[in-house]
Amino acid sequence: MKSDNARAGMQQAPARSLFNALGFTGEEMKRPMVGIVNSYNEIVPGHMNIDKIVEAVKMGVAEAGGVPVEFPAIAVCDGIAMGHVGMKYSLVTRDLIADSTECMAIAHQFDALVMVPNCDKNVPGLLMAAARLDLPTVFVSGGPMLAGHIHGAKKSLSSMFEAVGSYAAGTMTEDDVLEYERKVCPTCGSCSGMYTANSMNCLTEAIGMGLPGNGTIPAVYSERIRLAKMAGYAVMDMYNKGITARKIMTKEAILNALTVDMALGCSTNSMLHLPAIAHEIGFDFDISFANPISEKTPNLCHLAPAGPTYMEDLNEAGGVYAVMNELKDLDLLNLDCMTVTGKTIGEAIKNSVNRNPEVIRPLDNPYSETGGLAVLKGNLAPDGSVVKRSAVVEEMMVHEGPARVFDSEEDAIAAIKGGKIVEGDVVVIRYEGPKGGPGMREMLNPTSAIAGMGLGSSVALITDGRFSGASRGASIGHVSPEAAVGGPIAFVEEGDTISIDIPNMKLEIKVSDEEMEARKAKWQPREPKVTTGYAARYAKMVTSGNRGAVLELK
Repeated sequence: MKSDNARAGMQQAPARSLFNALGFTGEEMKRPMVGIVNSYNEIVPGHMNIDKIVEAVKMGVAEAGGVPVEFPAIAVCDGIAMGHVGMKYSLVTRDLIADSTECMAIAHQFDALVMVPNCDKNVPGLLMAAARLDLPTVFVSGGPMLAGHIHGAKKSLSSMFEAVGSYAAGTMTEDDVLEYERKVCPTCGSCSGMYTANSMNCLTEAIGMGLPGNGTIPAVYSERIRLAKMAGYAVMDMYNKGITARKIMTKEAILNALTVDMALGCSTNSMLHLPAIAHEIGFDFDISFANPISEKTPNLCHLAPAGPTYMEDLNEAGGVYAVMNELKDLDLLNLDCMTVTGKTIGEAIKNSVNRNPEVIRPLDNPYSETGGLAVLKGNLAPDGSVVKRSAVVEEMMVHEGPARVFDSEEDAIAAIKGGKIVEGDVVVIRYEGPKGGPGMREMLNPTSAIAGMGLGSSVALITDGRFSGASRGASIGHVSPEAAVGGPIAFVEEGDTISIDIPNMKLEIKVSDEEMEARKAKWQPREPKVTTGYAARYAKMVTSGNRGAVLELK
């Protein structure tokens, strides 16, 4: 046992005295020590039930012969952090979570781990840690929120943000907005659409690191408590069989996840997190991999914000494994990849059934023949940009319009809500990338304001920042290189014609190469927006969005 390094032999008598102080029995000293990474806190709605999940995991571990030992991981609520300086401190936590979990696991020599995350950054952060540590590891999330109900229709957090835009446009009253406030988030759990948290929890299943149902069983269902107990059993089975994280988290497993991503219509943030997870196993994941996979992978699901269905509906329809079982018939998945169940992907999904062909479309009736995400390149984004094309209306798949240029999210929101953005415009928000933000803020407020004001089918938004999974419309993010390092987006001027061609994967500015070079020669880097603390250190180490915003020593 790895934990013997901390507990066995005369040399470790001092450490055993400290285990005695913790109340360990002699019998427990002989058993595998399983770290339970608990993301519980009282500020994130997706985490308020995790204490119950953790207790169930610990029971499962103990029943299966291990000694569960709990330690914490932080988590930020992106919804609460949205639209102010707090959003600079969301993406940056992914690396804090990975680093602190690595520190705790190695310092105390755990034999295995169960990760209990739920929201946007602590799912990928813990997947990164799992890959680094290469221990027997199982993920069990807190589960998704149930959808809200307003006047007989299901609603979610994206509806709430768009209601604010509708209020600004004069199409909703203050009382209407207050009703949305009370009803769109009715339970604990990760927000109820296919936003980033639910995308990453679903992709954890696709990678093989979560048990079936991890991504979809609602937070308030007792079934999730049973799943947590089974996670405890599963990690001990992995330990006994010698199955570790890197035997599951392979290049092939990550490409499986990218394929499932396309079928589900996941958040564009998955194109930040999958490269970062791949980086931990030494796989140089280029976001351009998305396009050939997308071209042959049908989009089978239109969950909110792309459509009218929610995580609870995907769960009832058969969940992630049912989607994977559909894809199996196109030979799009590597079925030999291992999972935490001890079975291969092929063995694990073979009995999964699609119970609702409207929620999970069959292969002969997809929402589209191509996947949910696309990577666009061109002279405005030489290293790439990302769009959730499954959430773009048909009339905006190809668009040309004048650039309306803003150097911060706040300035753009003021212009949108002030009625200064009109049909046909292309809103450009820059200096919000990983370095320039710093922290690559999500742009849910401006995208929701555009949608709420009735401009979602006529106005595009382009940024070197990123989008919430709750964003919809022609929202193109991760533009690389970013403005802060002198990427072409820094040289866009008010009124320049921007051309978007999603079917042909193009994002271009209709300005000559000579003119762009002249603008570049005059450009000066901006002073950093944050000069102290963690965010300043992060800005010095972070790479571009097309590389997953991973940290590297310079």
